[in-house]
Amino acid sequence: MLSKIRISLIILLSICSSIQAQDAKKIRLFIIGNSFSQNASAFVPQLAKEGGIDLEVGRAELGGCSLEKHWKLSEAGEKAYKGKSLRELLSDGRWDIVTIQQYSLLSGDPGTYEPYAGKLVEMIRTLQPGAKLYIHQVWAYRNDAKSFGRINGEERAANTAEMHHHVRAAYHKVAADLGLTIIPTGDAFRKMEVSRKWHYTKDTTFNFEAPQAGQLPDQTNSLHIGYIWRNGKLDFDANHANPAGCYLGSLVWYKTLFGGKVKKVKFKPESVSAPMAKKFRQVVAGL
Repeated sequence: MLSKIRISLIILLSICSSIQAQDAKKIRLFIIGNSFSQNASAFVPQLAKEGGIDLEVGRAELGGCSLEKHWKLSEAGEKAYKGKSLRELLSDGRWDIVTIQQYSLLSGDPGTYEPYAGKLVEMIRTLQPGAKLYIHQVWAYRNDAKSFGRINGEERAANTAEMHHHVRAAYHKVAADLGLTIIPTGDAFRKMEVSRKWHYTKDTTFNFEAPQAGQLPDQTNSLHIGYIWRNGKLDFDANHANPAGCYLGSLVWYKTLFGGKVKKVKFKPESVSAPMAKKFRQVVAGL
């Protein structure tokens, strides 16, 4: 009798799993970007899975790649993306969503976007007329960066706030000109930066001139990689996101692309504290 009950339960669970698999919404997302899009979408698959989305992600990402470089590689038919060209990747079936972004160093300079953003968007709309197009607004560098992004030719922003201001303005202009929807990751980073409780402050007690091997400054609340030991030397990356920043960015993508209810999200990386994750969800819900 017990064995029959067990068999019945196994069959029932199998049927339920099958129904859930059928109910999962299939979405194909294609990302044209660089390391910043990799950072910001790092945890999107986990969030999508929790939200009942069967997500497939295609990527055309090259480190430090600008809109100009993506377009020129495409125009030349270069197989620069793991042996395939951008047109080949975009033509692989039907993509529901396609995203683009500018190289972070150039993101605050509106003169670097056109005509390349327009040409890329025209190509995407030709190859994928049914896709929704988004542009990913990147974040400013950490407030203790040695230098910040360009805002007009070789002129650079003086600080994080100025970089964010120019990056945001440039993205909003090209989005309005080309009819794109913005993924406002940079706005989420900025909201954390100006928070009295959650902003990052450089550790002034650490000996940066003669650091002890393996020791790091206090980097509490940082969303960027910051200081890290590599090959026996203290390295510094004020640009790219650490796991916390990647999680924040992924929440923004989840909400913007899929309408995800971020306040109800349960998934978080182990390295992100529960209070910080809660704050992230509140910030993103308010964007």
